[in-house]
Amino acid sequence: MSANPEKAAPPSSFERQWHHRPEGRIRVSPFMEWPPEPKRMISWVAQRWFAFAENSILIVLAVISWVFFQPELEEMSTLSFGWVAELYIRNFLLLLVVAGGLHLYFHSYKKQRDELKFDGRELSREGRSFTFNNQVLDNMAWSLGSGVAFWTAYEALMFWAMANGYAPVLLWSENPVWFVVLFFLTPIWISFHFYWIHRWLHWPPLYKLAHALHHRNINVGPWSGFSMHPVEHLLFLSSVLIHFVVAAHPLHILFHMQHQALTAATSHTGFEGWIAGDKNQLALGTFHHQMHHRYFDCNYGNLEVPWDKWFGSFHDGTEEAHAHIKERRRRLMQSAKS
Repeated sequence: MSANPEKAAPPSSFERQWHHRPEGRIRVSPFMEWPPEPKRMISWVAQRWFAFAENSILIVLAVISWVFFQPELEEMSTLSFGWVAELYIRNFLLLLVVAGGLHLYFHSYKKQRDELKFDGRELSREGRSFTFNNQVLDNMAWSLGSGVAFWTAYEALMFWAMANGYAPVLLWSENPVWFVVLFFLTPIWISFHFYWIHRWLHWPPLYKLAHALHHRNINVGPWSGFSMHPVEHLLFLSSVLIHFVVAAHPLHILFHMQHQALTAATSHTGFEGWIAGDKNQLALGTFHHQMHHRYFDCNYGNLEVPWDKWFGSFHDGTEEAHAHIKERRRRLMQSAKS
């Protein structure tokens, strides 16, 4: 008699929690790992800036916004309802199109079915924890209400400050190299800022006051990313204030703010990417952050600046990392009781 073929090992409890997991372990930026891997560094930059990707799309969007939908800097030297309202309408429509379009495509019309979907469950249609007892309506209200208001307020502040000489203005003619480099540095600075703000938001009093609203979303959708308490919007978007010190062009401000607001929608899509022609054509949701919404006490930052890896809260999507996070949680709970 021939030997029975070996049976595949049953999925672990960690594997059963997910409909889809990316293959292999999650890795941080190659610029933050040792020893250096030049090929991976080149690939990392190329995939994010010189391909069909979030950063390259946002550069184009910022340029379109600047050329066609931006008041002149001289006009913004005096605060007035007119030009601030222009910014608000533009930002409202941008978020409505991006988050709304992603929601309709992936969650309403299910154009991609469940391919590359991290969490197999549907978004909550009922739930007392949500405003209006509905996850999507809750998320839309906080995103389009508080979110767009603070996004617009920060833009208006920066443009007014630039127009009046309170914030330094960088011109292409003065330093074209730094003008370009600043775009590449912006997501890194946002990442640095986000980690520390996010850790602060997990401080129990501040979590209860503000961040718990965002964490209503254990299973996330495109509207979840920018759905925050006003206190969190105030803190989350404050990274742009660095340009009171570091000179920037209004185009950099547009890119910076659109990056924060719109990638909040794309990164919370709930799908790893958009499939076209049987290929993942556009990276969207990150499993790295999806795990933060499920487990709460890991992956506070993102992959550009790996503070989580340095402070022991990094979950790379493997069984070993999951066991480490559980053990870390157990030790912290024991320490809190003692």
